[in-house]
Amino acid sequence: MHTLDFLVRKDQLSSTEIRHTPDQPLREGEVRLRIDRFALTANNITYAAFGEAMHYWDFFPVAGVDEVSQGWGRIPVWGFASVVQSLHPAIAVGETLYGYFPMSSHVVLAPKRVTPDGFVDGAAHRAALHPVYNQYLRTSRDPFYTAQTQDLQALLRPLFITSWLIDDFLDDNHFFGVQADGSAESLTTPASPGLLLLSSASSKTAYGTAFQLAQRPGLTVVGLTSPANIGFCESLGCYHQVLSYAQLAQLDAQQPCVYIDFAGNASLRHAIHSRFTQLKFSSAIGGTHVDQLGGTQGLPGPRATLFFAPAQIKKRHAEWGAEVLGQRLLASWQAFLARVSDAQSPWLKVQHHQGPDAVQAVYRAVLSGQCPPQEGHMLSL
Repeated sequence: MHTLDFLVRKDQLSSTEIRHTPDQPLREGEVRLRIDRFALTANNITYAAFGEAMHYWDFFPVAGVDEVSQGWGRIPVWGFASVVQSLHPAIAVGETLYGYFPMSSHVVLAPKRVTPDGFVDGAAHRAALHPVYNQYLRTSRDPFYTAQTQDLQALLRPLFITSWLIDDFLDDNHFFGVQADGSAESLTTPASPGLLLLSSASSKTAYGTAFQLAQRPGLTVVGLTSPANIGFCESLGCYHQVLSYAQLAQLDAQQPCVYIDFAGNASLRHAIHSRFTQLKFSSAIGGTHVDQLGGTQGLPGPRATLFFAPAQIKKRHAEWGAEVLGQRLLASWQAFLARVSDAQSPWLKVQHHQGPDAVQAVYRAVLSGQCPPQEGHMLSL
């Protein structure tokens, strides 16, 4: 038997290959999973673009010293897998798991801290990596899971959790002083709503964030996108205003604002930092504009701060406890999912693709930004 791996050059993301890797015998305590389906979105391109800095390449290293030295990597994805072989007494063949996988046909994990809900991969190379990405959930016990929304869970759940945490982080920091309280006498907040500028507004993480922010008073949520995606963003109903990147001049340069950057576009970031004299905070989230990424040195205004979702979830876990955190996330997820999957006007239409050629084609389309925002892609090798 062998495993199919979709490999990407770390320094040239457009360079890919499919590699057949012979399966090695399991060691005691390990399990082999067949990766049934996984989602591919701009979020996964962000994993690759920030792979070195954020250690995303380290989760599923390519086997063999020679390949690693040549710079090949496996992009992490979210999806579902079935246990096809088990040498662990508490993990049964046939179980279905949700979690973080490579773009491959199979993967071997070493379950540790096994509970009725799932387990953590205890592989030595993952010990120093963030535990949020090392958890695998049994779908039979997962409150987020339903069979009919399986695809939407793979496509949106990790992104929406990031969206939820961005909104929570901003609220935790009092929106950095830009939220209006409706009182002209207030000395600490503006009398009129401040601006929250979201780049790559058609991306799933951006509109998940906008969905959450739209429920908070005293804020004006502005989506920035390409001209082709303005209509889609306006149709969502969670942006107060949608502009193309070339229309920044329509916004008051003196308005207090926060920039939430999902694009990673260096020239756009510089334009926003230069134009808005009351920019209170600049948060770097993703890199959907892969060919326009750049550093943050020499920017006017506040330092562009990288947002790391696991840090905020760790903070809330400590403050609220796992049960309360889970309840709040689940309630927000169910509200978001109901809107996304609305039968009359769904925000997302799922497409399925199978086989190496299909995976390569969809990857190239997502990498180049050619996928319409209404589409969600589920893949399997």
